Amino acid sequence: MPRDRSALVREVGLAIVSVLVVAGASIAGQIATYPNLASWYFALAKPPFNPPSWVFAPVWTALYALMALALWRVLRCPPESTRRVALIFFFLQLALNALWPWMFFGAHSPALGLVNIGPQLLVVLATIVLFHRLDRIAAWCLVPLAAWVAFAGVLNLSIWWLNT
Repeated sequence: MPRDRSALVREVGLAIVSVLVVAGASIAGQIATYPNLASWYFALAKPPFNPPSWVFAPVWTALYALMALALWRVLRCPPESTRRVALIFFFLQLALNALWPWMFFGAHSPALGLVNIGPQLLVVLATIVLFHRLDRIAAWCLVPLAAWVAFAGVLNLSIWWLNT
């Protein structure tokens, strides 16, 4: 019985770490985003396919929840070199994700956002491939993120184009 309890404690600990890490990235991005919405972003010209503002919070909440689930599933895999590389890519995409709002909103620069979002998408795609080798569900959890980052890249490019 003690072994079952220690396994449960480990699982809960990994879940808490996963949620805290991903929530930290979310909060870091929100700190740059929200103060700049009314003062800068709302005044920009945007393409007709720009989603209404209310869409972003639920979409990002779902994406961050899926990222935390994916991270938790991969952290549960046996520690080996494949997992280490997959986690490096996961944390790199998470860092790029948290950095993008600082580049786009914080610096008031769609051009800087573009500098980030292309590599970010490539790292997300690489993370999906690496996660797939370890846990298919974890990999599939990141597919919506890749789709959204690709869409955000097109949106970012359009906003840059319309405002240069």
